[in-house]
Amino acid sequence: RMDQALLLVRNELPATGLNLAARSGSCHQCLYQFLAFVPPSNESLRKPGTASVMVDTQHPLTLLLNSSVGDRDLCKIQYHFGEFGNYSLVVKTLSTSTQTVSCDLIINEGPINSYLPILFAFLVYMGILAILIAGRLLMKIDPVRNWVYKKLNPRATDRMINSELGSPNTTDSINCDPTPQWSTGSRQRLRSLDTFRGLSLVIMVFVNYGGGKYWFFKHESWNGKLHFPSALFSRFVFIMGTSIALALGSMLRWGSSKWKVLRKILWRSFVLILLGIIVVNPNYCLGPLSWDNLRIPGVLQRLGFTYLVVAALELLFTRADNGTWEGRFPALQDILPYWPQWIFILVLETIWLCLTFLLPVPDCPRGYLGPGGIGDFGKYPNCTGGAAGYIDRLLLGEKHMYQHPSSGVIYQSTMPYDPEGILGTINSIVMAFLGLQAGRITLFYKDQPKQIMSRFMIWGIVMGIISAILTKCSKEEGFIPINKNLWSISYVTTMSCFAFILLLLIYYLVDVKKWWSGAPFLYPGMNSILVYIGHQVFANYFPFKWKMQDSQSHAEHLTQNLTATTLWVLISYILYRRRIFWKI
Repeated sequence: RMDQALLLVRNELPATGLNLAARSGSCHQCLYQFLAFVPPSNESLRKPGTASVMVDTQHPLTLLLNSSVGDRDLCKIQYHFGEFGNYSLVVKTLSTSTQTVSCDLIINEGPINSYLPILFAFLVYMGILAILIAGRLLMKIDPVRNWVYKKLNPRATDRMINSELGSPNTTDSINCDPTPQWSTGSRQRLRSLDTFRGLSLVIMVFVNYGGGKYWFFKHESWNGKLHFPSALFSRFVFIMGTSIALALGSMLRWGSSKWKVLRKILWRSFVLILLGIIVVNPNYCLGPLSWDNLRIPGVLQRLGFTYLVVAALELLFTRADNGTWEGRFPALQDILPYWPQWIFILVLETIWLCLTFLLPVPDCPRGYLGPGGIGDFGKYPNCTGGAAGYIDRLLLGEKHMYQHPSSGVIYQSTMPYDPEGILGTINSIVMAFLGLQAGRITLFYKDQPKQIMSRFMIWGIVMGIISAILTKCSKEEGFIPINKNLWSISYVTTMSCFAFILLLLIYYLVDVKKWWSGAPFLYPGMNSILVYIGHQVFANYFPFKWKMQDSQSHAEHLTQNLTATTLWVLISYILYRRRIFWKI
């Protein structure tokens, strides 16, 4: 199967059977998992005992062979098997006097390079990009542009050329963009924000469709490595906070009362939560949707509740005009006027820390942050998520939670755990509030791009330092490990660090230097709710999915997932050109 290799174990030891066990390199403090019993060799027939097993190729494995007699460890091998490879592990006696045993791993048939489809897809998209850039450059040449427009619409083009206006200039013919560029006008929007949102959304759609079934396009099982999926939802939350600062200020400047804005906030939050519960609900796979198995938490539910809290908090303290603050520290004019908000956020974070590390959880150590299952040497199999999992199971019930958490794959945890649960929502509010801070920076310094970029950089560095302290720059040994399932505070600070830096780069390229229009990510970024809900609802319908010739091929999965993702980008582009934007 995909992400597997065949291992044939040959036991040439007389009268001694072998127990083969394995442990994944990505499984922290895990128990060895039994794979197979290898019978002893038959001396009379001179035939070794054999056993065949499938081994995982996604991560390095540690193989442990011990004797079935006396349970003595014979050898331990660390190896990263290749996909569809064929291997033999030969166990034999080197010296009968010393009873020295050798374990030799032999490659019978080499593995395939399962990453070649990624390279091919990259080259295809780079080729398409090169063609588009070349076409754009050609359209800047007047004879070429006039010829193209004449072929596409000869009558209209002739009238335009023969009119007193003359031939269309480059800006008129190329820039058919309904979204205005950034300037000091209060109604105009930062293209970099839509580009940032669209980039995160496009990658999220690709990952949700399967990511070619590659392990690094899947969510991390528990702590640690920041795969693509780990950063996507957090970036979405971050940029939502940024948009709140810009949108609320704009509505108040244009005369909307705070009560009217509050009603809009309540309605938008309600619709997001309702869409998440009714339309985008993974527990549909358990049968017809009913209250008995309805998943209450979810991505849109968390977005809706986070939006409600952060937007209402901002509405209390925002001003219609964002003039210079008349305080003692003008350099902190985007922070000090909002000290009550910061106190509120610090209180929320204190609540998260107290509940996470002080709440007693039955049959679990206090402050447990592990995955349960076979992790921590199997001591706490039913403690998945510690206090976060316990609170969800207590308040929501197991049937109303996500039934297949990512920890179940590597750590073999059996308890339901919801990565969008109650306790983690506190830190998603903190994440959105940090995004809100980025929005304030763009408002207070909107005519000063150097100030904006320098402050984005400073915030990114500060968040990175906090993350380094909390994690001790390690995957498992820090005070609070980076964990997307728990939405730990170290995860929030790390993702905020990356978000500030990424937003800085996009802002510089799109809004300051205008070297990049933001395409194609700009288009889904301006229709994010439609694209997100649409890709979930139509995930199993053609042309987003079809029957594969070989379901065990990364190439076919990658082709299907990239095609589906590209289709949503094209749909958002068509809607953009028709000026159709679905807003809640």
